[in-house]
Amino acid sequence: MTHQATYFPPPEAQGGWRYLKTPAEVHTLAQMDPNKLNDLRQFHEYLYGGASWGIVIIRHGYLVREFYTFNVVAPTRFDVWSCTKTLTGTAWGLLLEESRQGKLPNQPLVTLDSPAYAYIPDGYPLTDERKKQITIGHLLSMTSGIAGENEGLFATPTASDQGPFEYALGRAPNRFGKWVDKLVAEPGTVWNYSDPAFAHLSLAFAKLAGVELSAFLEERLLKPIGIENLSWDQHGGSGFLGPHTAPHTGAHISARELARFGYLALHHGVWNEQQIIPRWWQALATNSSQPLNPSYGYTWWTNAKGTQWPSLPKDAFGLAGYASNRCYVIPSLDLVVARVGTGPSTWDEPGFIGSVVGAILPEA
Repeated sequence: MTHQATYFPPPEAQGGWRYLKTPAEVHTLAQMDPNKLNDLRQFHEYLYGGASWGIVIIRHGYLVREFYTFNVVAPTRFDVWSCTKTLTGTAWGLLLEESRQGKLPNQPLVTLDSPAYAYIPDGYPLTDERKKQITIGHLLSMTSGIAGENEGLFATPTASDQGPFEYALGRAPNRFGKWVDKLVAEPGTVWNYSDPAFAHLSLAFAKLAGVELSAFLEERLLKPIGIENLSWDQHGGSGFLGPHTAPHTGAHISARELARFGYLALHHGVWNEQQIIPRWWQALATNSSQPLNPSYGYTWWTNAKGTQWPSLPKDAFGLAGYASNRCYVIPSLDLVVARVGTGPSTWDEPGFIGSVVGAILPEA
């Protein structure tokens, strides 16, 4: 689809999304079956009502339906966990474009093939000489060789006497006594979902941009698209490295505002005729970044090979985080679906998004 003459919502403080109030409007303007959506809501609450969550469905630029548990309202924000990674990846796309244009401080040329540790002076001396081979692209595609979930390492849990970035750099153990000082594979040879590896991206970003990643993204992306109430955790400090933006978790956002980010991606990075995300990066990031896991792009999950969501169109892509935080984008259906909440940790994802897609009326 194109972005010409397309509706873009004002910020929530100025009215927010245009909202479909009646079943007739849902049927006519969104071309969706309101009864099927009501059934989906009832079924979802029946199965997962023990958690707190919110769901927003956007089609043709309309807020078609939103569902909330009894203790959640539209502005309620949740930590969306690893959905944060996609915000970080997008910031890196913006940074790489600035490098292309010679706009970075001291004008260094940075690409996906640039060695990451060239921009992480706190990483020296290296705890493993092979770290010299780790590139920015390896970190963004989860192929750095740094230990992660394959070794049972989740997030960056540190003891009170250790710092999270010291742990990520291999200078301290986590609170379970586990280290990531030695690579478990040569960079580029194994796909391994690694939060310690991803933490490197915050350190390198601050060094290159001269500003924190969260502050950079707020000015370049969040404000322009009307995301007003996102907050982003900082890690470290108090005698340890940092504080720096938590790049892998810690973005707190509502379903309505997360849907804005998905809507921006739906329109190839364009918002109100302004190219917010470089078009080349949006296309690159939402396609397979490597053959080791074809469902992973550069911090986006992608269905380009039909492997992530086999029942969905191949142009589908999205964000995914712990506790079933999600944002699905399906350009061919002009559809964005955002889900934020505290859980459950596992759920029937194909059934959920399949039911949303199943509520779309066949074309006449």
